[in-house]
Formats: sequence, C-alpha cells, structure tokens
Amino acid sequence: MIKRLELRGASKEIGKAHGSEGKEQVFQSLETYEKLFHGYQGISWKEARERALPHLKAIESYDIEMIEEMEGIAIGAGVDFEDILALNARSEIALAGYKGTSFSDGCTAIGVMPPAASETIIGQNWDWKGRQKESLLLLDIHSENKPSIKMVTEGGIIGKIGFNSAGVGVCFNALITDKKSDAIPIHLGLRAVLNSHSLPEAISKIKGEQMASAASFLIGSDDGNGNGMVVNGEVSPFGMDYVTENNGTLVHTNHICSNVVKEHLKDMNEFRQDDSMLRKFRAEQLIQIARASNQTLDEELFKTWLADTYNKPNSINHFPNHMAPEHRQMETVFSIIMNLSKRKMFLCVGKPSESQFEEIL
Repeated sequence: MIKRLELRGASKEIGKAHGSEGKEQVFQSLETYEKLFHGYQGISWKEARERALPHLKAIESYDIEMIEEMEGIAIGAGVDFEDILALNARSEIALAGYKGTSFSDGCTAIGVMPPAASETIIGQNWDWKGRQKESLLLLDIHSENKPSIKMVTEGGIIGKIGFNSAGVGVCFNALITDKKSDAIPIHLGLRAVLNSHSLPEAISKIKGEQMASAASFLIGSDDGNGNGMVVNGEVSPFGMDYVTENNGTLVHTNHICSNVVKEHLKDMNEFRQDDSMLRKFRAEQLIQIARASNQTLDEELFKTWLADTYNKPNSINHFPNHMAPEHRQMETVFSIIMNLSKRKMFLCVGKPSESQFEEIL
C-alpha cells in the first residue's frame, strides 16, 4: 500500500520523524529529482540546490516553522538542509521558466458541492514520474494550535494533497510557465492551506503575489453541518485569480484557464490542446452525463471518473506516452478522493483502472 507516518510535536520533531522513519522515501525523491532536473533543465543537483536558496528569505518571513520542519527532515534523513529545500522547491526548479519542448504532464482535479451534490467532495489523479510511487508517504500530522492533517506527499516534501480536521482540503495541478519569482514555493503554499482553519484563512495564504510559480489550487471547505464550498484558484507570482463555476462542479487540469494569469505568464504546456484540455472536457462530460441521468455525485462516481481511460494514454487515468523522452513520460501515481463533509479519504496507489481505492481511517 503506502507507508504511513504519524507525526506529532513541534515542527522540528515532526520533521525529524519524517526524515528518519521515511528515509527510504526521502532518498527516492532525491534520486528522482536529480535525474528530473537534469532532464528538464540540464542542471546538476548542486545547481538545483543553488536555485532553491533564493526562496529562503521569503519562507522565513512566511512561516519559520516550515524552515524548522525541513531542517528536521534533513537531520532525520542524514542529508543537507539544502537538499530538502530543493525538494520543496522542485516545481519552481523544474517547471517554472521551462524552455524545453514537447512537455507532457497530467493531473485531473474534480470538485463537487451543493447544489450539484449533497456533500462537499474533492479528488484528483496525481500524475508524475512512475518511480515516485516508491517515494509516497501518507502523513498524519498533529501540531499544537493547528488542525490535524492527513496528507499524501513525496518523501521530504512537507506540503501536498490532503485535508484537515477543520474540513479544509486541497487538490493541486501543475502549470508550466515561463516565469517565477523568489517568493514561496507552491508546495509550501499547499501546506499553508492545510494548516488553515477555514477557507478564508486558506485563501489568505496564497493570494496576491505570495506564490513563486503558477499552479491550480482546488480548495474545498465544509463545516460538517451541511455547509460546504469548493473554489479553484490559479496562483502565480503576479497574483491569484478564481476560475470557479457556480453550478456546483469544478474541473481543472494542466493549462492556465484565467485570462488574468495569462496576461502575465505564457502557458508552456505544449500538449495542452491534445492532452490537458481534452482531459478537462472529458471530466466535464462525465459529470454532465451523471447529472443528466440523475446519478448521485458521490465517492463511487469519483472512482469511476478518475479511472476513465478515454483517449489513452493521455486519459484522465494517465498512462506513459512512450513516444516522449523517458524523463517526460508521466502516469497516474496515485488517486485520491476526499469527502470533506464526512472527513473521509479514499486512496488508490497506482492507476485506479488497475488498482483499488481503500478508505483511510
């Protein structure tokens, strides 16, 4: 299945436990990203570490406890702090300012809420390098004065996809663009969302020019009393813009939807028209079919949607495109569904067309 760590205490203690108990997964991430940075950007690991350092000042001002947690991971895993910082800035190093060609990427995120559904549910397929299945960790994080968090991440990375005890959850889609800043790496923005007690607090952590690179944050919040909402914000170094519909459903893939964001950034996903856009259209079609036939929009339907193989290999359930160079061959690494109304998570490690979802208690 997936290695699960229960992390408690102050930030450095949480990090130390992550690094020591998840050492194998941390080293898997280091190996993957050393190869990936060379493949995407033509840089060495030493150069990748140097590219991460300019973010340090902004992170210290944003949340010093994130620095302490990354320091703890480095101590626990027996590596340098700069190695862990580079992992947490991996999107800024690999994807922002991208100048390559024929880039292929894929993640499909879906959210439903009233009036389309009776509950607030978000979910996605996380599509990336297949070898990163070996780096996955399921973290249960318990910090003082913060909600407890259930999060699926890569070893060494302190923010990713999950939800918390306050009913706030987040899904994530990478956006490949031509610009970045030295502000907060987007994976740390994901952690800030999961540290939040409410939707307004979560938005306050990513709005404006706080994020160093572009990404889609699909954020859901439910108070457990029948009141829930899902919003989709595209963040960027130039500000955040909502790309949210009012019909109770949301879908996002891997291209920029906001005209505001596109005023400042160039979308560098060269397969956006025959991959990302088609996945978005397909997910929207599946939702429309379900609503037209009066099906209940619930976790079971999410499982079906996320296992969809239409337009394989570039389907919602993503398969490697063997026509692309090896370092650009992406596939579904895990699939996750979060019912925020019921505070439930369902996880499938690997492709949902080939594996089963399990409820995470």
